[in-house]
Amino acid sequence: MEESKIRIVEHHRKTIEFVQSLHAVSEDTWRMELGAGQWSVAEVIGHLIPWDEFVLQKRIPYLFTNEQLPKGPEAMTLNNASAFKSRNEEKSATIRQFVSVRSNLLNAIHEISNSRWKEELLIGQTRLQLYDYFNGLAEHDLHHFAQVKRVLQNN
Repeated sequence: MEESKIRIVEHHRKTIEFVQSLHAVSEDTWRMELGAGQWSVAEVIGHLIPWDEFVLQKRIPYLFTNEQLPKGPEAMTLNNASAFKSRNEEKSATIRQFVSVRSNLLNAIHEISNSRWKEELLIGQTRLQLYDYFNGLAEHDLHHFAQVKRVLQNN
């Protein structure tokens, strides 16, 4: 397997394991804000779900076609809706949905041919390699998981 693909696959496996480990946190910790006026752990995890669905449905199927990529959702609207949903649903439901959708994304990434990882893509006005696209998403995950880990360490 192509080295850059291995990194992305491994990242996704670790995110699934990390989120599954959140079953063990208390309900208070799950609902705790990352900081004053910031999202809770629940909201952070919940907001990743629709973005994974977007990548699965509106990016991966179009990456290697001549079709124009579908327009991305309005970030604030999507984030607010997903935060509201996860704020109001059971911890186990949010975790289960994250694991399901992220597993589907992991499977889709696994299916991408090794030879495609060095290909250049055009997303909007930006040219980048497939690895760079997925690495940017992984960095977003890592940013939020670092925030969650700080809350976990303090509780």
